[in-house]
Parts: sequence; structure tokens; C-alpha cells
Amino acid sequence: MSVKFALLALLSRQPSTTYQLRKDFDETTSNSWPLNIGQVSSTLQRLQRDGLVVRDEHDDDDARPWHLTDQGHRELEAWWADPVSPAQRGRDELVIKFALAVALGDLDVHDLVQKQRSATHRTLHDLTRLRRGLDADDIAGRLVLDNHVFLTEAELRWLDDVEETAARRRTPDATHHAPRTTPAAPRERSAR
Repeated sequence: MSVKFALLALLSRQPSTTYQLRKDFDETTSNSWPLNIGQVSSTLQRLQRDGLVVRDEHDDDDARPWHLTDQGHRELEAWWADPVSPAQRGRDELVIKFALAVALGDLDVHDLVQKQRSATHRTLHDLTRLRRGLDADDIAGRLVLDNHVFLTEAELRWLDDVEETAARRRTPDATHHAPRTTPAAPRERSAR
């Protein structure tokens, strides 16, 4: 998730303080992506350095709203116009963790899968509870939570596949290095 573009999008609606931006972000995502105030502040400082936002001149730093610059508007418009590629989503730590566990060979992959499955089921339960609690007209919250639910369900299916693949590898008669072949058709007995 690009905090940079989330803040630019929120500022395109109206100028806001650092605290208001964090509150708006949390509300937009139904509090499903925790964003701390330090992250908002450091991102805004980088955006200011890059000429994408400016701040009003007031004595009280906390009350000084941020505004998009013309360059910030152009950057945001370019972001809206470009589809998000898989490379932009980053590396998935869970995938890397299981790839390493399987490659190292001396870890109990089944145990790792069970621990992750339990945590993922808890996450799914929490997301479902949050989704049920949404106001009917909170479309943004619904979109965010539905995405989390679908990804979490997909993760559970993937964990099933990891466990099955690792189990086949552990089977003593498994020939994971040999190519798979289909069994030959039974031979007919020749008449004597």
C-alpha cells in the first residue's frame, strides 16, 4: 500500500492536518491498515521535499493544514491513470518464509503451516466481524474489507497447497525429482 498516494488522494479532496489525514485514512480503510502518526508525518515531509505538498504558515505546527501543489495533482493523476503491477505490491514475506523453509529442508513445514493457518483463520474471523459491522453505505470500507477477506481466503487455500506439496516431498517413495508418468495400461494376456 502506497501511503504516499493515499495521502495525496486525501489531500485532493481538501487541505488537512497531519492528524486529520491519519484519521481520514483509518476511516477510509475501516481501520484495517494501521497507519501511525509518525508514518504520516514522515511521508508528508518527503512529499514536501519533493514539491508535491505545501503547508500553511501558522504558529501551531499541529494545526497547519497540508495542501497539494500543482505537481502533487499531476503526480496523483498519473497514479490514478496507471494500473498497479504485481512488482509494485512488493515481496510477500509469507511466500519467502515458506520457500526458505522448504529449501532448507530441516524445518517442520507442517508445523509452520498449522501456526500460520491458525493465525490466518483468526484474521479471517476478525475481518468478517468488521465487515458485518460496517454501515450499509460505507462502500469504501466494504471494498477494503472485501479485498482483505478474499486475500485471506486465498492464503488459506495456498497454505493447503503448501502442506500438500511438502507432504508429497516427505513421502519416502515420492520421486519429486523424477518426471511424473502416467501408469501404463494393463497388458492383455496373450492366448496360449
